[in-house]
Amino acid sequence: MTEQKKPHHLGHRKRLKKRLAENSCFLADYEILELVLAVVLPRRDTKPLAKELIGKFGSLKDAIMARPNQLDGIKGVGAGVHSQWILIQELFARLGEASARSGKPLSSPTEVAEAAMARIGNKGVEEFWAAFLDSKNRVIAWEQISKGTVNATPVFPREIMATALRMEATGIILAHNHPGGDPTPSAEDILLTNRIVETARGLDIRVLDHIIVTDNAFYSFNDQGRL
Repeated sequence: MTEQKKPHHLGHRKRLKKRLAENSCFLADYEILELVLAVVLPRRDTKPLAKELIGKFGSLKDAIMARPNQLDGIKGVGAGVHSQWILIQELFARLGEASARSGKPLSSPTEVAEAAMARIGNKGVEEFWAAFLDSKNRVIAWEQISKGTVNATPVFPREIMATALRMEATGIILAHNHPGGDPTPSAEDILLTNRIVETARGLDIRVLDHIIVTDNAFYSFNDQGRL
């Protein structure tokens, strides 16, 4: 392909990468997204799609954190973009979990709240997770307990306690998400928490907190005096 016949967007992309290397802060949000999309759509002009995604979801973060089903039907979004989004979101989740998984004693349940927001805050269905702690409040494991529907997930206190005993955990921090965007606990959330606390007390296991998250907020039972 001669220089004259090269698609115009290749020159634009080259200039964009040069600006990225010189000072990435100066790139607009849609330009950052252009380059993200270019990884899986190297032969396409990705500027229109980048602008469309940010326009549809409202911000760069919301576009990147869009669930796969929310991307369906958008022209230009195929299997490659879906895979790229899953990869980016997994990276984001692992970065958010880094503090909780560091092996150091937790300074606050907020560290688990941050991990939960990163891992499940943007999910379209409810997921219930738990951090199992040792006597020094170090995280032994951060695991999914169950996965349900848009407004419920089955949780059995005895199964959580069985896992805690198997891991020789002395403390637990519970966490689940509210896909609707409001972290306020429901009556069922409160009842479930009380059941888990009562079951744990009989086994001399501490329930330090139950955290309900959305993508940008959380509710702490401990902070609200409910534990």
